Amino acid sequence: MPPDRPRKRSRKHQPLGLEILHEDRDIIVVSKAAGLLTIGTGRDGGRTAHSALSDYVRKGNPKSRERVFIVHRLDRDTSGVLVFARSEEAKETLQQHWKSAEKTYLAFVEGHPDPAEDTITSYLVENDARRVYSTNDPSQGKLSHTRYKVLKTVGERALLEISLITGRKNQIRVHLADKGWPIVGDSKYGQKIRHNKRPAL
Repeated sequence: MPPDRPRKRSRKHQPLGLEILHEDRDIIVVSKAAGLLTIGTGRDGGRTAHSALSDYVRKGNPKSRERVFIVHRLDRDTSGVLVFARSEEAKETLQQHWKSAEKTYLAFVEGHPDPAEDTITSYLVENDARRVYSTNDPSQGKLSHTRYKVLKTVGERALLEISLITGRKNQIRVHLADKGWPIVGDSKYGQKIRHNKRPAL
């Protein structure tokens, strides 16, 4: 049987806020813009990457049986690549191997991290105000590891390559702020004066 070829659709069918990078019968890979939730919760309304892609595969037909399944998530203010599955089987297969996948980010931070390469570890917990913070109490939070490496410095700032060993909500933002190197533009976790419209992540 010939290999499954990527599907092509015209630009007018592209989902808003997403760029289709790859599409076949098992997965859809998209580039998500900052400001768009991956999927909504009971407290979040409005358009999400999941809802936009669901409309895309159903071609506007709400009765269509076409579906997409969440494999992983990106924070609302983070831009980057998302992988969606087109079946329960594909979703389960991807998630079974997801921990072994290397997840890399770029972040522009305030300050010059020292040492230039290290791993940040803490237990992360979310409070009722939906703010994530670090704790030393294992019974309160989830163990989280963030590896970073300084790629270059620009004035009083630095560009970091981030590798997630674990994937918690707001993990990168909290860990970098904990060390005194908040992400540029991140007013929620550390930077008092917001130079950018969103975190540079």
